[in-house]
Amino acid sequence: MIRIAGLIKQFGPFAALRGITAEFAAGSLYVILGDNGAGKTTLLRSIAGLARPTRGSISILGNSEVRDACRDIGYMAHPSLLYDEMSGMENLRYFAGLYGISDDGRSENVIRGVDLDPALTRPVGQYSQGMRQRMSLARALLHDPKILLLDEPFSNVDYRSALEMVKLIAQLRDSDKTILLVTHQATLLEDVADEFVWMEAGQIVSRTRELKLLETR
Repeated sequence: MIRIAGLIKQFGPFAALRGITAEFAAGSLYVILGDNGAGKTTLLRSIAGLARPTRGSISILGNSEVRDACRDIGYMAHPSLLYDEMSGMENLRYFAGLYGISDDGRSENVIRGVDLDPALTRPVGQYSQGMRQRMSLARALLHDPKILLLDEPFSNVDYRSALEMVKLIAQLRDSDKTILLVTHQATLLEDVADEFVWMEAGQIVSRTRELKLLETR
């Protein structure tokens, strides 16, 4: 599904990614871990086509031009990227238009899928953090992408809401989506992740199915 070869991303003299080579298979949930500044978000942004590699290559579904594969990618950034003055449904209608989706049914189904009410008229700016994160996930799912890139989806979310999001993410993986998820809350995903990927200083230094093998790092 995703193949990365010799990926280097520099910002001036600073190398955020330093020669990453990796493959990620379809229908799997990969949890990307590492300290702040390890390059996790830059890796997601590079796969999403939002950060152009300095050197190296990324192939999505056999397509070496990442921007041509953007229709197959859903990206949930750390900021919600929602319009606070609009309702959830109004937000999704707007983004649906960008994807050429004219049927409100798709937006309604996606909102219900993240356990929110499409009839809620309250502006997103008045949502709780958990509701905002779920709406941000709905935005990423709107065009039914094959690949989901999720950056800190549980940030400032209460434990119960986080568990509900984990359940939904596992269901998405089981529907054959490839998911790369950056988090500092790895234990939430211990029972559902297919692989834990540890990054340090812009490199992938360990990949394992057992979270406990990384706990001594």
